[in-house]
Amino acid sequence: MNVLFEEDGGFKAGVVMADNDSSLQIEMPSGKRGKIKAAAVLLRFDKPGPAALLEQATPLATGIEADFLWECVSDGEFSFLDCARDYYGHEPAAVEATAVLLALQAAPVYFHRKGKGRFRKAPADILAAALASLEKKRQQALAIEGWIAELTAFRLPPAIAALTDALLYAPDRNKPETRAFAAACAATGLSAAQLLFRCGAIQSAYHLHTRRFLHEQFPKGTGFPPVALPAAPTDLARADVRAFSIDDAHTTEIDDALSVVTLPGVGTRIGIHIAAPGLAIAHGSPLDGIARSRLSTVYMPGHKITMLPDAVVQNYTLAGGVDCPALSLYLTVNAALEIVGHESRLEIVHIAANLRHHEVEPWFNEDTVGGLCSDQTLPERPFKDELLHLWHFANACEGRRGKPSATQGVHDYNFIIAGDLADPEACTVDISERRRGSPLDKLVAELMIVANATWGGLLAENNIAGLYRAQTQGKARLTTSPLPHEGLGVPQYAWMTSPLRRYCDLVNQWQLIACLSGEAPPFARKSAELFAAMRDFEQTSAAYNDFQRLMERYWCLRWLQQRGISEIDATVRREQLVKLDHLPLLLRVPSLPADLPPGQRVHLAVAEIDLLGPELACRFVGLLGEQDLAEALEEEEQ
Repeated sequence: MNVLFEEDGGFKAGVVMADNDSSLQIEMPSGKRGKIKAAAVLLRFDKPGPAALLEQATPLATGIEADFLWECVSDGEFSFLDCARDYYGHEPAAVEATAVLLALQAAPVYFHRKGKGRFRKAPADILAAALASLEKKRQQALAIEGWIAELTAFRLPPAIAALTDALLYAPDRNKPETRAFAAACAATGLSAAQLLFRCGAIQSAYHLHTRRFLHEQFPKGTGFPPVALPAAPTDLARADVRAFSIDDAHTTEIDDALSVVTLPGVGTRIGIHIAAPGLAIAHGSPLDGIARSRLSTVYMPGHKITMLPDAVVQNYTLAGGVDCPALSLYLTVNAALEIVGHESRLEIVHIAANLRHHEVEPWFNEDTVGGLCSDQTLPERPFKDELLHLWHFANACEGRRGKPSATQGVHDYNFIIAGDLADPEACTVDISERRRGSPLDKLVAELMIVANATWGGLLAENNIAGLYRAQTQGKARLTTSPLPHEGLGVPQYAWMTSPLRRYCDLVNQWQLIACLSGEAPPFARKSAELFAAMRDFEQTSAAYNDFQRLMERYWCLRWLQQRGISEIDATVRREQLVKLDHLPLLLRVPSLPADLPPGQRVHLAVAEIDLLGPELACRFVGLLGEQDLAEALEEEEQ
């Protein structure tokens, strides 16, 4: 006697060695013996043998059409043996009964299992829905095959083209298009960006990087909603000063200006004048909502996304020849260049001029100023005397702090993109290098440190909440507590001097205006809203800075390409990390000899440029036999 039984979801056959009513001892065709429960037995038969039963029944089952079988059986539960009798019209042989069982088991859409060897045919409406679903899956499978074939041939199917951004930035793994695209990436060995670029879905690497950033940070676009412009205050006192700003040629959000007035018998009164959008932009207003959502201006070579609408910036930027509302800090400075008093005012300041670095530095620089004891005579230029006095004052402030205001030897890099960024491939890039720590840099930096430290102290003295930049134990962070900034050597440091470009400065300006006006500040101490703004600013600012560095890296690679540079010199920072000459570009060179000291100059060959990365691969060529320790000490992030 042989039996057909079910075990682990499959059907098996064996020879009965012993029948104990509730259980059976069987021997499988392989010779293995075992014990099964009698309830697991579906069919008892004499012939064919156990091995031949399933071999003969399987091809027979494939010839049984499920839809015809479904028509044959009646509603309600049934046994596979009953179904076999109806199907064949006679008592079925073991092979025929097994074939019907296999056919029923293989068609779960048509027949629902109700127990061992028992089934119920699916209701007509449920069957129709299931068959439609199967057909849909079949069509999807065919479509996926077609999409994969097109993509691997580097042709772009319309269905894939419509999902370009989603495939790059937020792929939906449940979509058949995403599955096809992932399979094509695996087949070609390309990344998502590389495959889409090869297929023509991405116009350029520039668009890839900017679209990713905008998708993450500006999902609703960079345009500003319609908003009423606040009226500038008209009841402020007018300052009797001749103020001027110092910025690079491309700055439009001019936040700060300076002035110097001689005080006979005392010394001078140095004015630090900060743009005051906080006088018109009310906390909780629509404009505040815009600034709060953006938190900072986004900078990148050739372009920027401002925190505030252009019309607001134009109303409050400290433009030359214009009377501007400002928050002013006046420092009374004696002949020894010591600060003997200070006063803060809300007022209207006339900006006499906007000085630009490229215009002033040719005649006001380290060579012409030459230090405090210089014999050099500066040429007669507008604001020459004011600049020289402020330079001496800045040196005195730096000496009192005991910390440099700018990292000496570090370079700033100016990117000039010529052409329309709508067609970045046609644009050219020029990168100029400027050593940080020039007299103009120190002059502005020291006065901003004085303003931020003084006004931060004023908030702390009046127990008014603010956002401070603190540095303790070498770690810098934003905080709501007036903690020391050890790197600058000041007891507290609150960002106050860039309210047109940074939301935390605008927040602090509101708090300072309330302090000077004797009004309740918008943010109370331990305000949850203030903590949230601080947290969001840090996270958003970090993302903006990462994007700026990425785009600078992209344009550096374009600069190398456009000039056909195949070899370049560099300076070792540490281990295999080097900085390329004349570019704000750090990269690892695996072929660099081990244990080269920081500052060692090396010569490299440009091996590969990948604008989609954007990545640069270089190969070590040789040592230059010289060291530049100052270069090695530059900040790693420009």
